[in-house]
Formats: sequence, C-alpha cells, structure tokens
Amino acid sequence: MNVFKENRIKLANELNENEVMILFAGEDIRESEDEAYPFTINRNFYYLTGINEQKDIVALYKENNEIKEFLFINRYDEYEAKWLGRKLFDYECKEISSIDNIKYIDEFQGFIEGLIKLHFKFLLDIKENIFKEPYGNEKRLAKQLIEKGIEIKDCHDYFVSYRNIKTIAEIDKIEKAINITDKGILSMMKNAKPGMYEYQIESFFDQTIKYNGAKKVAFKTIAAGGENACVLHYSSNDSIVNDNELILCDLGAEFDLYKADITRTFPVNGRFTQRQKVIYNTVLEGQQIVIDNIKPGVTLRDLNRILVEYYENKLPQLGLTKPVNEYYFHGVSHHLGLDTHDISDRGSVLKEGAVITVEPGLYIKDEKIGIRIEDDVLVTSNGCRVLSKNIIKTVEEIEKYMNE
Repeated sequence: MNVFKENRIKLANELNENEVMILFAGEDIRESEDEAYPFTINRNFYYLTGINEQKDIVALYKENNEIKEFLFINRYDEYEAKWLGRKLFDYECKEISSIDNIKYIDEFQGFIEGLIKLHFKFLLDIKENIFKEPYGNEKRLAKQLIEKGIEIKDCHDYFVSYRNIKTIAEIDKIEKAINITDKGILSMMKNAKPGMYEYQIESFFDQTIKYNGAKKVAFKTIAAGGENACVLHYSSNDSIVNDNELILCDLGAEFDLYKADITRTFPVNGRFTQRQKVIYNTVLEGQQIVIDNIKPGVTLRDLNRILVEYYENKLPQLGLTKPVNEYYFHGVSHHLGLDTHDISDRGSVLKEGAVITVEPGLYIKDEKIGIRIEDDVLVTSNGCRVLSKNIIKTVEEIEKYMNE
C-alpha cells in the first residue's frame, strides 16, 4: 500500500462521523516585486499526500465508516508553465498520493459549502497561533467558518504520535541526509584556517552537500567561532575565527524533505588547547551518558535531567562554580524528521522508532569557549542506535583528520 495512503488511514481513524480534516500545502510569500521567499511545504500536508507543490489542498472524512479522500490541485496554466514550469497533472498527483478523487482548487469553495449544509465539523491544522499569523489559507477558512457559526477544531496534535514513529523508509532518508552532512563537515574541517570568516568555512559545507545530492540545508547553518559559540542560535556567521579558537557548527543536509541535525565543534587551527580539550571531553562524556540511557519509556525531560545531574557533579571539578544553567541552558534533545524540531510532546515517553537528537553543550563566555556535540539517534526496542556514529567527534579523530 502507498505509504501516504497508510498515513491517511491512520489519521482518518481519529475522525468521528461528520468530521472533515482539511490541510493546505501553503504558498510562497513575496519578498519583492519579482521574487519570493523559498517555498516550504506544510509538513503535515506532505505526510498525508507526498505532494510537494504550492496551493494544493487535501480533505478527509468518514462516511458510514468509509474514508473519503479528496485532493484539490492547480489547473494547468500555459503561461505559468512557460515562465515557471508546470504544476503536477492530475494523473501524477494520483500516482504519488494514491488519492483517486482529484479535483481543482476553484472547486474547493463549493466543496466546503456542501459540507456546511451537511452540518460537518471542521478540523484544521491551525495550532494555537493561527490568529496571530499575518497570512494563511487556514486562517481564511477558519474565519469564514467562525462567521457562519461552524465549529472548528485543531488537528495538529493528531499528527504528533504518528510522525514521531518513523518507518523504515523515513529512517533511510534521515540516514542519507546524515551521510551527506558527514561529507560537508569533513570538508569544513579540512579547509578551515585561522583568519577565515565564519561564512567562508560554512561555504565548504554548502558546496559539498549540494554536490553529494542535497538540494538544500535542513536549517540555517550556525557557524560560530570563539565567543560567538556561546550564543545558542547565533547565525550571522560573519566574524573572523582567530588562531586557537574553536568553531561550533550546528548544521544539516535535507534529503527528500527529511533532515539531519548535527553539531561538531573543532579548533580552527587543527589543535585543541589543553583547556578546550578538557571542556570538550566533558561534553562528550555527558553525551555518551545520555545515549546510554535512551530507551522506550523515558522522556526527553528525563534525558535532560540526567545530563544536568552529571554536570552538577562534574563542573565544579573544572573550576566552573556557577549554577549549571549559567553554562548549559537548553534541552539535550528533540525529535527529528520532516522538521528539524519535529512536532512532539516533550513530556511523552519515547517509543521504538522515534528519532531524536542528543546535543549537550557547555558555554563559558568569559573563556570564549562554546562547545556543543550533537548526534541523531534512533530509539530501538531495548535502547538506541546512533545514526550518525560515523561522523568523527573525538579530540583524537578530529586532530588526526585536520592534520593529515
């Protein structure tokens, strides 16, 4: 059975009779008169359809316990096809999604009005912030329904438990993204030199992952040298990295919409100072302790607590006497998949098939040392498997590679 049809069946089983779930693909936002920001598909829409193009809409409902599916797509536009390329034809959408009922977007309003007459309740992927957003088809439809006194519900959380458990095919795509990321990191390490700008070091990652099959990065790369590495979401990447400084690189490739999320921290001159080595190995040891405790039944909060307890004992030995949250102020893990921070409930227990990150860090601003080490991990039946285990990360491995 088509994987996207399997996903729809799972979600449709959450519906009651006379409830319809509607998701929009989204559309690009204009940046200027003749340019748009890069388009990103609504990941829940993609999860149900496998379609990656703008403006399409999917609708699901149950009638007499039978699942009804409709996909609304763009009509062929010859002018647009000449200038921008054509949209998918109906038979192509049917082949990708296994949805037989293909209609056109200009028929959608009539479809909605028919459901209103039948007293349907509407489930939209609106999350809590829909009415704070400046745009969006979900907001427009929600406003229309509310004005008519129609009940709407948020279906976003329905996706959490299903998307958190990855199929074999999904894990394979994440591993491909990780393997491409590995090549990009090695290129950065091999070409980094003191006196280079952060964005120059970053550029080796961009070129390498594109050459090796990733059309884009998974998220905006963090390439933070020296003191900049103590800013958690630093992204300017426009400072010079000096001799004897570390550069923290939090990055990932995207493969077929699935993400890698890896962090490596390395000395720009190829050699750790003694102090850097001590702090680095402390973070690395903390990461391994967390990995050793990953198994079904624990939560992300449990894992973070384990790391904090380790730091509480370890940091005073390093002369770091302030509270732990002065040196480590983020969570150690999040889910990974179609989104870098995949939708999740941090309080829920991990299950076999979940893919999460493990990313302890220490940030010592007055010493200009910021270190984070991040790997991607698959939860197994009795523990976990580190999907990114082949990406070098020990002090010895990094120094050997950078000085070969």
